[in-house]
Amino acid sequence: MPDIHYVCLSDMHLGAANSLLTNLKTASSDTDPSAPSPVLLKLVGCLRELIEMNADPDATRPTLILNGDILEFALAGDNDALMCFERFIDLIAPQGKKGLFDRILYIPGNHDHHLWETARETQYADFLSQNPIAAWGSAKIPPPWHVTNLFGFPQKLLRSFFLTSFLQRRQDIKASGTIIETAYPNLGLRREDGKRIVLFHHGHFTEDMYLLMSRLRMILFPKGPGLPADIWGWEEENFAWIDFFWSTLGRSGAVGKGVGSIYEKLQDDRQVKMLLDNLAAGLAKKFDLPLVPGSLEAGLIGAALEKLVEQIRSLERTKPGVSLSDESQKGLWRYLEGPLSRQIRNELAVEQISRDVSFVFGHTHKPFEQDMNFDGYPGWVHVYNSGGWVVDTVNRQYQHGGSVILLDENLGMAALRMYNERDKVEQYKVQVSEANHPGDEPGEFFSEISMRIGKNRALWEDFSKTVARAVSVRAEDLRARINSPCL
Repeated sequence: MPDIHYVCLSDMHLGAANSLLTNLKTASSDTDPSAPSPVLLKLVGCLRELIEMNADPDATRPTLILNGDILEFALAGDNDALMCFERFIDLIAPQGKKGLFDRILYIPGNHDHHLWETARETQYADFLSQNPIAAWGSAKIPPPWHVTNLFGFPQKLLRSFFLTSFLQRRQDIKASGTIIETAYPNLGLRREDGKRIVLFHHGHFTEDMYLLMSRLRMILFPKGPGLPADIWGWEEENFAWIDFFWSTLGRSGAVGKGVGSIYEKLQDDRQVKMLLDNLAAGLAKKFDLPLVPGSLEAGLIGAALEKLVEQIRSLERTKPGVSLSDESQKGLWRYLEGPLSRQIRNELAVEQISRDVSFVFGHTHKPFEQDMNFDGYPGWVHVYNSGGWVVDTVNRQYQHGGSVILLDENLGMAALRMYNERDKVEQYKVQVSEANHPGDEPGEFFSEISMRIGKNRALWEDFSKTVARAVSVRAEDLRARINSPCL
C-alpha cells in the first residue's frame, strides 16, 4: 500500500484579506490572525485524516513542501502574515502532540521572495565569517549565491534563519530541533534508482512580468546577449525587481496599503479609469514635461500609465476561461526547455533526462493536471498546478481553486483538488486527479487516495460547504473594497 510521503501546498497568501486561509473578524473584512480561519482549520483536519491512514503514521510522517506565496508580504504587513503562519503551524504541530510532518521545505515565490533574500544573505554572511582574511589572503571574494542546488534534498538544505527563528519561539519546537529549510527557485526529488524525478518551482518565472529587468536590458542594449541561459542569471538580473514590487510593498505603510487597493481595483474598468485620470492629472501638475504643451501632458502620462496597468492586468491569474493561456504556455515551455533543463543536466551530469519527469508549480491560482511534451525531455512530463487559496475576482472564475499535491515513497503522484469556484454550494466537491492520457489506467497512489477519501465522505463534504461560504464572503468583501476610496 503506497503511503503519503510528501504534501505540497502553494499560494496560501497567509495574511491577505482575500485568502480563504486568513481569518476575518465577525461580520467584517478586517483580518483577525489570532485564530485560524474556518477553511484552514478544515483543510488541516482533512490532511490529518489522510496522513493518519498511512501504514505507520508515526514512523512515516511526510515532508511538507511549501511551494511559494505562503506568506503574503506584498499586500499585507509582516506581522499579520507571520501570525497567520503561526496559526497554521499550531494546527500541523499542536503543542504536546507529534506534528503531522517530519520536515518543512520552503520554496519562496514572488509574494514571499524576501524570505529567499534573508536566507541567502544570512548564508553569505556565515560563509564570509568562516573564511577570515588571513585564510584568503589576496583572493577575490566570491559573489553571493542566487540559487540553491536543485537536488539538495534529502541532504540538509539552506536553513531559513528568519522562519526558523520565528518557529522556535515555541519552546517545544525549539527543543525538538525543528527548522524550516529553503530551496530557490527550484527543488528536485529523485527516486533512488534515478528513473523518476519530480521538480518544484513556484511558477513566477513562467511569466514575462518577472523578467522585466532582463527585458529592459535587452531593449537598452539590443546588441548584447538575450535572456541568460541558466537560472542563476534569471534570478541575478531580476531579484531586486521581484523583491521590491511583489514582496516588500506590504511593509511600506500607507503606500503599501494604497498599492494593494489599486491592485484590487484593476479588475474594474471604471475604477481603473478614475485612478489613472487622477494620477495622470496629479503627475502633470507636479512635473512639467519638456517640449510638451500643458494641455497634452496629462494625456501622455495617462497613456504611459495605461501601458503599465495593461501589463499587470495581463497576468495569468486574470485570464478567465482557460487553465493556461497561450502566453503562459509559451512561458512554461521556455522555462522547462531552458534554465530548468540546463540545471537538471548540469547537476546530474547527464546528457539525457529521465523519461519519467513531473513538474509542480502554482502561482496562477488555476489548478490543473496534464501531460505535456517538452523538447529535451524524452517522455511526457506530468504537469501539476496547485492553484491557490485566494478570491481574486468578484465574479466566480471556474478555473480558480486550490489543490494539494501528494506524493508517495516512489514519487507516485495524485492531486487532491480541494475546490474550484462555483456558483452554488452544492457544486463544490473535493476530487482526486492525476496527470495522464485519456484511457490510461489510474495509478496505484491515485486509487489509494481515492479510497481514503471515500472512507469519510462527511468530512470532505463539510470542508466543501465551508469553502463555498468563505468564497462568497471574500467575493463580497472584495466588491466593497473595489468601490471604496483607496485610502
